[in-house]
Amino acid sequence: MTSTPDRPVGHAPAGADAPAAPAPAASTAPPAGAGARAPAPPSTLGPEWVLGPDGLRHRRGARVLLLDAADRVLLARGHDTDQPERSWWFTIGGGIEPGESDLDAAVREVREETGLHLDPAALEGPVWTRSAIFDFYRERCRQDEVFYLARLTGPGATAPLTRDGWTEVEHDVVDEMRWWTLPALREVTIEVFPAGLPDLLEPLLGGWDGRTRHLGEATE
Repeated sequence: MTSTPDRPVGHAPAGADAPAAPAPAASTAPPAGAGARAPAPPSTLGPEWVLGPDGLRHRRGARVLLLDAADRVLLARGHDTDQPERSWWFTIGGGIEPGESDLDAAVREVREETGLHLDPAALEGPVWTRSAIFDFYRERCRQDEVFYLARLTGPGATAPLTRDGWTEVEHDVVDEMRWWTLPALREVTIEVFPAGLPDLLEPLLGGWDGRTRHLGEATE
């Protein structure tokens, strides 16, 4: 099927195979010898984005490489409100909530962003890890990500995509969702994240080999 909604329903591999480095703990404490600082103001991105020791807004995220029976991958297209002329395709997923496992976050994000209900046992991975640094909502951000692989089968494979669980930010910046074949995705002229996604994803079409690949850090 071609799943392009009537209206919107709604980032090159690097480094060797290795587990992801643990995310640094967020901190607003002053360096030794410095005076006390005022607490950082809340982020317009949401309460899960905290100020890290590197001065960047930070969170951990879980993303899903969601495939259908025809080896198409589901991606969303979004933009920044400060750069409406620039848009990009990206994988389904979002922030991991306090006390939530990476896997549970991945399942929840798919449900909230697409309306699709995945069995946690059907997810493989994490197949990749990476860190992404980017500007969004006038803030410099870093997200440490884990990627899972899942394939839709059975009745869920034809379920319609919805935006019922979208946040206010998602309604502001996500323009559409679409299923992409890898050949078609290679022809896309706007940015696709992670960079090189078709080549990264192709070896996984036949299944995951059980190794978590670290893609390094990307500035997007």
